[in-house]
Amino acid sequence: MPKVSIITLPFRKTHLIKPVYQAIFAQTHKDIEVIAIINDPIDGSKELLQKEFSQVKIIIPGWNTWFAVGNNIGMKESSGEFILLTNDDLILEPNYVEKLLKDFADPRVAAATGKILRYDFKNHQKTNIIDSTGLIMWEKWMTGRIRDRGQMQEDRGQFDTPDQRVVFGVTGAAAMFRRAALEQVKFCENGKCEYFDDDFLAYWEDADLSWRFNHAGYQCVYEHGAVCYHGRSAGQSKGGYVYFWRFIKHHRTIPAIIRRLNYKNHILMYIKNAEHLFHPGFIIRELGMLGYIIIFETSTLKVVPELIRLIPKFLRKRKHVMSLLKSSQT
Repeated sequence: MPKVSIITLPFRKTHLIKPVYQAIFAQTHKDIEVIAIINDPIDGSKELLQKEFSQVKIIIPGWNTWFAVGNNIGMKESSGEFILLTNDDLILEPNYVEKLLKDFADPRVAAATGKILRYDFKNHQKTNIIDSTGLIMWEKWMTGRIRDRGQMQEDRGQFDTPDQRVVFGVTGAAAMFRRAALEQVKFCENGKCEYFDDDFLAYWEDADLSWRFNHAGYQCVYEHGAVCYHGRSAGQSKGGYVYFWRFIKHHRTIPAIIRRLNYKNHILMYIKNAEHLFHPGFIIRELGMLGYIIIFETSTLKVVPELIRLIPKFLRKRKHVMSLLKSSQT
Protein backbone atom coordinates (compact mmCIF):
# COMPACT_ATOMS: atom_id res chain seq x y z
CA MET A 1 0.00 0.00 0.00
CA PRO A 2 1.70 3.25 -1.10
CA LYS A 3 2.10 6.06 1.37
CA VAL A 4 0.34 9.34 0.53
CA SER A 5 1.38 12.66 2.02
CA ILE A 6 -1.50 15.13 2.25
CA ILE A 7 -0.48 18.78 2.44
CA THR A 8 -2.75 21.61 3.56
CA LEU A 9 -2.22 25.35 4.03
CA PRO A 10 -4.88 26.49 6.53
CA PHE A 11 -5.11 30.28 6.41
CA ARG A 12 -7.64 32.32 8.38
CA LYS A 13 -10.42 29.78 7.93
CA THR A 14 -10.58 28.17 11.35
CA HIS A 15 -14.32 27.56 10.93
CA LEU A 16 -13.50 25.14 8.10
CA ILE A 17 -10.76 23.17 9.81
CA LYS A 18 -13.04 20.52 11.34
CA PRO A 19 -14.94 19.54 8.18
CA VAL A 20 -11.82 19.68 6.00
CA TYR A 21 -9.67 17.52 8.28
CA GLN A 22 -12.48 15.16 9.22
CA ALA A 23 -12.81 14.38 5.52
CA ILE A 24 -9.05 13.83 5.24
CA PHE A 25 -8.94 11.37 8.12
CA ALA A 26 -12.06 9.57 6.87
CA GLN A 27 -10.22 8.39 3.74
CA THR A 28 -10.53 4.69 2.94
CA HIS A 29 -6.82 4.67 2.09
CA LYS A 30 -5.21 4.71 5.52
CA ASP A 31 -1.48 4.94 4.84
CA ILE A 32 -1.31 8.72 4.95
CA GLU A 33 0.62 11.48 6.65
CA VAL A 34 -0.93 14.92 6.98
CA ILE A 35 1.15 18.07 6.98
CA ALA A 36 -0.18 21.57 7.69
CA ILE A 37 1.78 24.68 6.76
CA ILE A 38 0.58 27.49 9.05
CA ASN A 39 0.81 30.77 7.12
CA ASP A 40 -0.74 32.89 9.88
CA PRO A 41 0.58 31.74 13.28
CA ILE A 42 -1.95 33.86 15.21
CA ASP A 43 -5.19 32.96 13.39
CA GLY A 44 -5.89 30.02 15.73
CA SER A 45 -5.31 27.27 13.14
CA LYS A 46 -2.34 25.78 14.98
CA GLU A 47 -4.15 25.58 18.31
CA LEU A 48 -7.28 24.06 16.80
CA LEU A 49 -5.29 21.44 14.90
CA GLN A 50 -3.32 20.53 18.02
CA LYS A 51 -6.55 20.11 19.95
CA GLU A 52 -8.70 18.29 17.39
CA PHE A 53 -6.21 16.60 15.05
CA SER A 54 -3.02 16.02 17.01
CA GLN A 55 -1.71 13.55 14.41
CA VAL A 56 -1.18 16.42 11.93
CA LYS A 57 2.44 17.47 11.47
CA ILE A 58 2.49 21.25 11.88
CA ILE A 59 5.10 23.46 10.22
CA ILE A 60 5.23 27.18 10.97
CA PRO A 61 7.51 29.05 8.54
CA GLY A 62 6.95 32.36 10.32
CA TRP A 63 5.60 34.28 7.34
CA ASN A 64 2.85 33.98 4.75
CA THR A 65 4.38 31.63 2.18
CA TRP A 66 1.40 31.82 -0.16
CA PHE A 67 0.57 28.72 -2.21
CA ALA A 68 3.71 27.89 -4.16
CA VAL A 69 6.35 28.26 -1.45
CA GLY A 70 4.14 26.75 1.25
CA ASN A 71 3.44 23.62 -0.73
CA ASN A 72 7.10 23.35 -1.70
CA ILE A 73 7.98 23.36 2.00
CA GLY A 74 5.38 20.67 2.65
CA MET A 75 6.55 18.50 -0.23
CA LYS A 76 10.18 18.69 0.92
CA GLU A 77 9.14 17.69 4.46
CA SER A 78 6.89 14.84 3.29
CA SER A 79 7.84 11.20 2.87
CA GLY A 80 5.04 9.71 0.75
CA GLU A 81 5.51 8.13 -2.66
CA PHE A 82 2.53 10.24 -3.71
CA ILE A 83 1.56 13.73 -2.59
CA LEU A 84 -1.96 15.14 -2.42
CA LEU A 85 -2.56 18.87 -2.09
CA THR A 86 -5.79 19.82 -0.34
CA ASN A 87 -7.04 23.39 -0.18
CA ASP A 88 -8.21 24.69 3.18
CA ASP A 89 -11.79 24.95 1.84
CA LEU A 90 -11.97 21.51 0.20
CA ILE A 91 -14.04 18.51 1.32
CA LEU A 92 -12.88 15.11 0.06
CA GLU A 93 -15.22 12.18 -0.45
CA PRO A 94 -13.96 9.18 1.58
CA ASN A 95 -12.59 7.30 -1.44
CA TYR A 96 -10.87 10.26 -3.10
CA VAL A 97 -7.31 9.11 -2.37
CA GLU A 98 -8.10 5.48 -3.14
CA LYS A 99 -9.64 6.36 -6.51
CA LEU A 100 -6.79 8.65 -7.60
CA LEU A 101 -4.09 6.14 -6.69
CA LYS A 102 -5.43 3.70 -9.28
CA ASP A 103 -4.50 6.12 -12.06
CA PHE A 104 -0.85 5.92 -11.07
CA ALA A 105 -0.69 2.25 -12.04
CA ASP A 106 0.19 3.76 -15.41
CA PRO A 107 3.84 4.90 -15.09
CA ARG A 108 3.22 7.69 -17.60
CA VAL A 109 0.94 9.50 -15.13
CA ALA A 110 2.62 12.27 -13.14
CA ALA A 111 -0.47 14.00 -11.78
CA ALA A 112 -4.16 13.28 -11.28
CA THR A 113 -7.20 15.23 -10.22
CA GLY A 114 -10.72 14.20 -9.41
CA LYS A 115 -14.04 15.81 -10.18
CA ILE A 116 -14.03 19.04 -8.18
CA LEU A 117 -17.53 20.38 -7.54
CA ARG A 118 -18.51 23.54 -5.68
CA TYR A 119 -19.40 23.42 -1.99
CA ASP A 120 -21.75 25.92 -0.39
CA PHE A 121 -20.28 26.40 3.08
CA LYS A 122 -22.87 29.04 3.93
CA ASN A 123 -25.63 26.45 3.75
CA HIS A 124 -23.40 23.42 4.38
CA GLN A 125 -24.44 21.85 1.09
CA LYS A 126 -22.74 20.00 -1.73
CA THR A 127 -23.62 21.29 -5.16
CA ASN A 128 -23.67 19.82 -8.64
CA ILE A 129 -21.75 22.75 -10.13
CA ILE A 130 -18.32 21.99 -11.56
CA ASP A 131 -15.28 23.82 -10.22
CA SER A 132 -12.75 21.88 -12.29
CA THR A 133 -12.31 18.62 -14.17
CA GLY A 134 -8.72 19.39 -15.02
CA LEU A 135 -6.87 22.18 -16.80
CA ILE A 136 -7.10 22.55 -20.55
CA MET A 137 -5.09 24.74 -22.90
CA TRP A 138 -6.61 26.63 -25.80
CA GLU A 139 -4.10 25.29 -28.33
CA LYS A 140 -5.76 26.43 -31.56
CA TRP A 141 -4.14 29.88 -31.57
CA MET A 142 -1.25 29.10 -29.17
CA THR A 143 -2.11 32.01 -26.90
CA GLY A 144 -1.10 30.21 -23.71
CA ARG A 145 -4.60 30.54 -22.29
CA ILE A 146 -5.28 27.80 -19.74
CA ARG A 147 -8.54 27.34 -17.87
CA ASP A 148 -10.44 24.94 -15.62
CA ARG A 149 -12.49 22.64 -17.81
CA GLY A 150 -16.22 22.80 -17.21
CA GLN A 151 -16.05 25.48 -14.52
CA MET A 152 -19.52 26.69 -13.48
CA GLN A 153 -21.29 24.09 -15.64
CA GLU A 154 -23.83 21.73 -14.11
CA ASP A 155 -22.31 18.26 -13.81
CA ARG A 156 -24.25 15.95 -16.12
CA GLY A 157 -21.44 13.45 -16.61
CA GLN A 158 -20.29 15.30 -19.73
CA PHE A 159 -16.63 14.78 -18.80
CA ASP A 160 -16.93 11.20 -17.54
CA THR A 161 -16.11 9.36 -20.77
CA PRO A 162 -12.69 7.72 -21.39
CA ASP A 163 -11.76 10.28 -24.07
CA GLN A 164 -11.94 13.03 -21.40
CA ARG A 165 -9.43 11.34 -19.07
CA VAL A 166 -6.15 12.86 -20.28
CA VAL A 167 -6.00 16.61 -19.65
CA PHE A 168 -3.35 19.27 -20.07
CA GLY A 169 -2.98 19.71 -16.33
CA VAL A 170 -4.40 19.64 -12.83
CA THR A 171 -5.51 22.43 -10.54
CA GLY A 172 -3.61 22.63 -7.28
CA ALA A 173 -6.78 22.58 -5.17
CA ALA A 174 -6.98 18.77 -5.04
CA ALA A 175 -4.12 17.38 -7.11
CA MET A 176 -2.13 14.21 -6.50
CA PHE A 177 1.46 13.98 -7.75
CA ARG A 178 3.96 11.18 -8.24
CA ARG A 179 7.05 12.14 -6.24
CA ALA A 180 9.43 10.68 -8.82
CA ALA A 181 7.90 12.92 -11.50
CA LEU A 182 8.20 15.98 -9.26
CA GLU A 183 11.87 15.24 -8.73
CA GLN A 184 12.41 14.96 -12.46
CA VAL A 185 10.90 18.34 -13.39
CA LYS A 186 11.99 20.43 -10.39
CA PHE A 187 14.19 23.46 -11.03
CA CYS A 188 17.39 23.91 -9.03
CA GLU A 189 19.66 26.94 -8.88
CA ASN A 190 22.33 27.97 -6.37
CA GLY A 191 21.61 24.92 -4.21
CA LYS A 192 17.87 25.65 -3.97
CA CYS A 193 15.23 23.47 -5.64
CA GLU A 194 11.55 24.15 -6.28
CA TYR A 195 8.65 22.04 -7.54
CA PHE A 196 6.13 24.84 -7.88
CA ASP A 197 7.75 28.05 -9.04
CA ASP A 198 8.51 30.12 -5.94
CA ASP A 199 8.45 33.34 -7.95
CA PHE A 200 4.76 32.86 -8.72
CA LEU A 201 3.67 33.00 -5.06
CA ALA A 202 0.15 31.95 -6.13
CA TYR A 203 -1.89 31.52 -9.33
CA TRP A 204 -0.69 29.71 -12.47
CA GLU A 205 1.88 27.68 -10.52
CA ASP A 206 -0.21 24.53 -11.04
CA ALA A 207 -0.49 25.18 -14.80
CA ASP A 208 3.26 25.80 -14.97
CA LEU A 209 4.03 22.51 -13.22
CA SER A 210 1.56 20.67 -15.43
CA TRP A 211 3.22 22.12 -18.54
CA ARG A 212 6.60 20.85 -17.33
CA PHE A 213 5.13 17.38 -16.83
CA ASN A 214 3.92 17.44 -20.42
CA HIS A 215 7.32 18.52 -21.68
CA ALA A 216 8.94 15.67 -19.75
CA GLY A 217 6.70 13.13 -21.49
CA TYR A 218 4.29 12.52 -18.61
CA GLN A 219 0.50 12.66 -18.57
CA CYS A 220 -1.92 14.50 -16.32
CA VAL A 221 -5.27 12.76 -15.91
CA TYR A 222 -8.79 13.37 -14.65
CA GLU A 223 -10.50 10.65 -12.60
CA HIS A 224 -14.26 11.26 -12.61
CA GLY A 225 -14.88 8.66 -9.89
CA ALA A 226 -12.85 10.66 -7.37
CA VAL A 227 -15.07 13.48 -6.13
CA CYS A 228 -14.43 16.42 -3.84
CA TYR A 229 -16.09 19.75 -3.09
CA HIS A 230 -14.42 23.17 -3.21
CA GLY A 231 -15.65 26.26 -1.40
CA ARG A 232 -14.24 28.66 -3.96
CA SER A 233 -16.72 31.45 -4.58
CA ALA A 234 -14.79 33.11 -7.42
CA GLY A 235 -13.54 31.70 -10.69
CA GLN A 236 -13.28 32.48 -14.35
CA SER A 237 -15.85 34.77 -15.94
CA LYS A 238 -18.73 32.84 -17.47
CA GLY A 239 -18.28 32.99 -21.22
CA GLY A 240 -14.81 34.52 -20.90
CA TYR A 241 -13.94 37.34 -23.30
CA VAL A 242 -17.00 36.65 -25.47
CA TYR A 243 -19.14 38.58 -23.00
CA PHE A 244 -16.83 41.55 -22.62
CA TRP A 245 -18.79 43.71 -20.18
CA ARG A 246 -19.54 40.69 -18.01
CA PHE A 247 -15.80 39.94 -18.04
CA ILE A 248 -15.02 43.50 -16.89
CA LYS A 249 -17.62 43.33 -14.10
CA HIS A 250 -16.23 39.99 -12.93
CA HIS A 251 -12.61 41.19 -13.00
CA ARG A 252 -13.44 44.20 -10.85
CA THR A 253 -14.57 41.89 -8.04
CA ILE A 254 -11.11 40.30 -7.89
CA PRO A 255 -8.68 41.82 -5.34
CA ALA A 256 -5.93 43.93 -6.92
CA ILE A 257 -3.10 41.70 -5.63
CA ILE A 258 -4.66 38.68 -7.33
CA ARG A 259 -5.10 40.55 -10.61
CA ARG A 260 -1.43 41.51 -10.52
CA LEU A 261 -0.28 37.97 -9.76
CA ASN A 262 -2.48 36.61 -12.53
CA TYR A 263 -1.08 39.06 -15.07
CA LYS A 264 2.56 38.62 -14.08
CA ASN A 265 2.47 34.86 -13.71
CA HIS A 266 0.71 33.92 -16.92
CA ILE A 267 3.32 35.85 -18.93
CA LEU A 268 6.21 34.32 -17.01
CA MET A 269 4.69 30.87 -17.42
CA TYR A 270 4.55 31.35 -21.19
CA ILE A 271 8.15 32.61 -21.35
CA LYS A 272 9.24 29.58 -19.38
CA ASN A 273 7.30 26.86 -21.19
CA ALA A 274 6.17 27.82 -24.69
CA GLU A 275 8.05 26.09 -27.51
CA HIS A 276 7.57 29.11 -29.77
CA LEU A 277 8.25 32.10 -27.56
CA PHE A 278 7.13 34.78 -30.03
CA HIS A 279 4.07 33.06 -31.42
CA PRO A 280 1.69 35.63 -33.04
CA GLY A 281 -1.28 34.23 -31.11
CA PHE A 282 0.37 34.99 -27.78
CA ILE A 283 1.58 38.43 -28.84
CA ILE A 284 -1.85 39.47 -30.15
CA ARG A 285 -3.58 38.28 -26.98
CA GLU A 286 -1.09 40.07 -24.75
CA LEU A 287 -1.39 43.33 -26.68
CA GLY A 288 -5.16 43.10 -26.25
CA MET A 289 -4.80 42.33 -22.54
CA LEU A 290 -2.36 45.21 -22.07
CA GLY A 291 -4.82 47.58 -23.76
CA TYR A 292 -7.58 46.36 -21.47
CA ILE A 293 -5.39 46.92 -18.40
CA ILE A 294 -4.36 50.44 -19.48
CA ILE A 295 -8.02 51.41 -19.90
CA PHE A 296 -9.80 49.48 -17.16
CA GLU A 297 -7.21 48.24 -14.60
CA THR A 298 -4.34 50.71 -14.37
CA SER A 299 -3.43 49.46 -10.87
CA THR A 300 -2.33 46.15 -12.42
CA LEU A 301 0.51 48.02 -14.15
CA LYS A 302 2.25 48.28 -10.77
CA VAL A 303 3.48 44.71 -11.25
CA VAL A 304 5.25 45.47 -14.56
CA PRO A 305 8.64 46.45 -13.00
CA GLU A 306 8.73 43.14 -11.12
CA LEU A 307 7.75 41.29 -14.28
CA ILE A 308 10.61 42.89 -16.23
CA ARG A 309 13.06 42.19 -13.42
CA LEU A 310 12.18 38.48 -13.42
CA ILE A 311 12.47 37.90 -17.18
CA PRO A 312 16.25 37.07 -17.15
CA LYS A 313 15.68 34.53 -14.38
CA PHE A 314 12.81 32.96 -16.30
CA LEU A 315 14.91 32.69 -19.43
CA ARG A 316 17.31 30.56 -17.35
CA LYS A 317 14.38 28.49 -16.15
CA ARG A 318 13.28 28.16 -19.76
CA LYS A 319 16.56 26.42 -20.62
CA HIS A 320 15.79 23.81 -17.99
CA VAL A 321 12.25 23.28 -19.31
CA MET A 322 13.43 22.99 -22.91
CA SER A 323 15.96 20.38 -21.79
CA LEU A 324 13.05 18.35 -20.39
CA LEU A 325 11.30 18.58 -23.74
CA LYS A 326 14.42 17.62 -25.67
CA SER A 327 15.06 14.61 -23.43
CA SER A 328 11.48 13.34 -23.82
CA GLN A 329 11.73 13.54 -27.60
CA THR A 330 14.93 11.50 -27.90
